Amino acid sequence: MQTGSSVHLCWIPFWNEAHPGVGMEHLMLSDHAADSVVLGIDPDEGPFRLFYQLGWAPDWCLRKADLRLETKAGARSLSLLADGAGHWRLGDGTPRPELDGCIDIDIWPTPFTNSFPIRRERLVVGERRTFRMAWVSALEMSVQAQPQAYTRLQEDVYRFENLDGSGFKADLRVDNEGVVVEYPGLFKRA
Repeated sequence: MQTGSSVHLCWIPFWNEAHPGVGMEHLMLSDHAADSVVLGIDPDEGPFRLFYQLGWAPDWCLRKADLRLETKAGARSLSLLADGAGHWRLGDGTPRPELDGCIDIDIWPTPFTNSFPIRRERLVVGERRTFRMAWVSALEMSVQAQPQAYTRLQEDVYRFENLDGSGFKADLRVDNEGVVVEYPGLFKRA
């Protein structure tokens, strides 16, 4: 992405087996910020709207995440601040020591946040690296540390692995900027 430019990206979700392809994410991406809205249907919560704003340093280390979820049950929000060195706190300043060592954020349900370790690390083909991520379930407004790994398989393909014992992995196709284009079975850029 060129400095000073703003890009609009959209993804279509396929993760809800009862309603595949229903919903959309619209993300406005600028130099060091993202502003997004995700519309979807959760099997438990029903229709939802998720708004999130992210801010990061030039090295793609996250500094701020603000999320707001709206469902038929009401609205909930979460604000996180990071120092880029692996220390996190809530927006009100409350420390989150269980997230110590997490540099990146991974928000469900969006493929965009998978771009943080990809953009920052710039792995060579064949290289694999593990990460401790601040994993946010936006539909629950909860955050926890989660081990993950990324392996660059091709110039435009990275294998994502969840190392929490679930065995989940997916080969993500990215554009030349390292932003996810396709997350098989879950998301595809429109």
